[in-house]
Amino acid sequence: MKATISLEGIWQFLESLNLSNRSKEWLADKLIESTYGKKEDIEYISKEEILAGIDAGLKDMKAGRTRPAEELLEELRNGL
Repeated sequence: MKATISLEGIWQFLESLNLSNRSKEWLADKLIESTYGKKEDIEYISKEEILAGIDAGLKDMKAGRTRPAEELLEELRNGL
């Protein structure tokens, strides 16, 4: 026998459980893990890496090594 329940129904059920903060954190970790993998497996980009990427992009723009936005948007549309 299959049963279906809406996400709202699941949320209402979880809210009714009166979980401790620790239990809520455990549940949140499990949901994230099922979506993205374990926390340890998720790669993060540092602030320095982000700033370096922005800097490189700005330098490319200044040097004229960029392409028109329309061309980029068209490539993104075709790739999706």
